Amino acid sequence: MPRVFVQGSPVDRFPRYAPEAGRGMVRRITEVGEEVLHRPCRDVTEFGPDLAALIDDMFRTLYVAEGAGLAANQVGVDLRLFVYDCLDDEGIRHVGHLVNPVLRTRSSGRRLLDEGEGCLSVPGAVMAVARPDRAVVCGQDKDGAALAVEGSGYFARCLAHETDHTEGRLYLDRLSKREKKDALGQMAARRDEVLARRAVRAGNPAGT
Repeated sequence: MPRVFVQGSPVDRFPRYAPEAGRGMVRRITEVGEEVLHRPCRDVTEFGPDLAALIDDMFRTLYVAEGAGLAANQVGVDLRLFVYDCLDDEGIRHVGHLVNPVLRTRSSGRRLLDEGEGCLSVPGAVMAVARPDRAVVCGQDKDGAALAVEGSGYFARCLAHETDHTEGRLYLDRLSKREKKDALGQMAARRDEVLARRAVRAGNPAGT
C-alpha cells in the first residue's frame, strides 16, 4: 500500500518537506483572541500566483511550527484555505492543501474518538476533543479544480480541525468552560517555550 498520499492521490515517493515550503516565507501565527480566528473566512474566488504564494508560505510556516495542519486565518489571512502534512493512525502520510473546504463525515464514520488535540494558535495546550473517526473534505485545489480528500483516525481529526478554522471555530469552542480554562492555563504556562522553539527553527533553514 502507498505510504504517502499527495492531494488525496498515492505517490511512489515524496521528500521530507513539501516542495512548496522551499519557496515560502515564515509568517507569524495568530493566537486565540485575535479577531481573524473567530469569524468565518471568505471564500476564495481568485486562483492564481498570489494564492499559490500564500500556500507556499503556509507550508513553510507549518513546518517551522511543527504542526500537522495550518489554516489561512492562522497566518492572518481571511480566506477559506488550509494546508496539511499529517500521518493517519496507520502511519500513512497525507500532504496537500484544500481551498473552500466543506466537511462531509461518512455514514461509516459516526464513531467519535475522544483524543488529545492541540492547535498552533493555542500554543502549548492539548485537550481531549471528540471527533468522527472518518471524514471527507470536499473543496478545490490552488488552480480551482474540484478535490475531495478522505481521512481516518488522526488525519480525520486534522481535516475536521482545519475545516473548523475556516468557519471561525477553534477546538476550544468544543470544550466546556472548565476545559477551556484548563487549556488557556496550559497555554499561559508553555507559550513562551513553544514560541522560542519556533523562533529557533525559523532561523535555521535546515529545520525546514
